[in-house]
Amino acid sequence: MVIKLKKLWLILFIFAFLFPNSTFAQGSPLIVINKKTNELAFYNHGKLQMREKVATGKMNELTPEGLFTVTVKAKNPFYRKKNIPGGHPNNPLGTRWIGFNAKNTGGRIYGVHGTNNPSSIGHYISNGCIRMNNQAIERLYENVPIGTKIKVVTSTQSLDQIARQYGAIR
Repeated sequence: MVIKLKKLWLILFIFAFLFPNSTFAQGSPLIVINKKTNELAFYNHGKLQMREKVATGKMNELTPEGLFTVTVKAKNPFYRKKNIPGGHPNNPLGTRWIGFNAKNTGGRIYGVHGTNNPSSIGHYISNGCIRMNNQAIERLYENVPIGTKIKVVTSTQSLDQIARQYGAIR
């Protein structure tokens, strides 16, 4: 019985590795974040919808890598760590929060969000989240449904190449 389960897991692992875009339909919404270039791209309906500079973790391991799912969205998010209400100028989360399920956190710990420090964009400065300018996150927020996949990588591949691997574009 144990051997059969191990074989099944091995087959599933190999299938997932060989066919990564089989996890969602061709042209489904996808956000790709490349930590090497601090860029984010959003693809939907088989086309690039937006590309923006972002800020990521001050140490590489702080921003988790992998394929995640958007599970939470919030306008003017509350910053719990320092008890700062949403919409307050000192709130480091900016005007929008798009949370994803990295490390089984349910979208409440890791997210793509705005910032009250626009000069941080393009740098390795966060504690793990992905920061965007408020205007950019507001555009993204309006177009990203719950359930959208987010692929976070450190790669020499272009954002389009990564999106192509997942079937977001042809």
